[in-house]
Amino acid sequence: MSNQRTIYKSFSESDIKSFEPEMKVGILATINEDGLPHLTLLSTLRASSPTELVFGQFSEGLSKVNIRKNPKTGFLILTLDRNTWQGKANFTHTERSGKEFDMFNNMPMFRYNAYFGIHTVYYLDLVEQYGKELLPMGNIVQAALKTMVAKMLSPKKGRDEVLNLWTRQLIDKISNLKFLAYIAEDGYPMIVPVIQAQTSGTEQVVFAASAFTEDIKSIPAGTTVAFFCMSFNMEDVLLRGTYQGVQRIGGIQCGSISVNWVYSPMPPKPEQIYPETKLEAVTTF
Repeated sequence: MSNQRTIYKSFSESDIKSFEPEMKVGILATINEDGLPHLTLLSTLRASSPTELVFGQFSEGLSKVNIRKNPKTGFLILTLDRNTWQGKANFTHTERSGKEFDMFNNMPMFRYNAYFGIHTVYYLDLVEQYGKELLPMGNIVQAALKTMVAKMLSPKKGRDEVLNLWTRQLIDKISNLKFLAYIAEDGYPMIVPVIQAQTSGTEQVVFAASAFTEDIKSIPAGTTVAFFCMSFNMEDVLLRGTYQGVQRIGGIQCGSISVNWVYSPMPPKPEQIYPETKLEAVTTF
């Protein structure tokens, strides 16, 4: 990834074809009502034309609430051949019928599913995208090893178990995918892959800055960031916290996040995990 990336105002026919498979990773960054970044896995995210993106909704979630209030989004699409596309888009409208609605519901994943189908299609106008980029796997592996060393050397401060054992184990698994998002100066959320990330104690996430270096160094210290981790077993978790900037830990340049919010996006009931929410008695039946 480079800060001098080329900007494209449309997708090529080859790009559009690459987004068609159901087996891919689509990540959408949105902005919540408090102006904070949010990340969501949307496997249906794809281009419907050179200048438009669509995704289908089959479950409820905060991202759909967010884009109705703030249309600015960032996106990342990762295909099975390890190519990525990133960019910005504006949400425009939804439809509950039409060409894209029929296309999604005729996909094997939804056509033969007895429990849910696509009930709403969301449309986004492309603002810009940066072309196809191959994941730098060599750099990622080296950065993951450096992160493991930095994790052992970093202080384990904090008393609260912000990150429980299950969350720490999910994030610490090297094969899982991890992404970070922050709000850029133009008001759009930007996504940065940080696949090398690990937890440090129960309140912090660290990652060596030797992979995706320029993008990591572009994140302003002290800003609120979202962090999303997912496995290919349909497990995921969303964190939010304060980005501490790039600092040396045992001689290794690392970025770190001081986590203060944890959310489980997984069905059947997405919910906030930390801080704990009080249970309220049902009084109306």
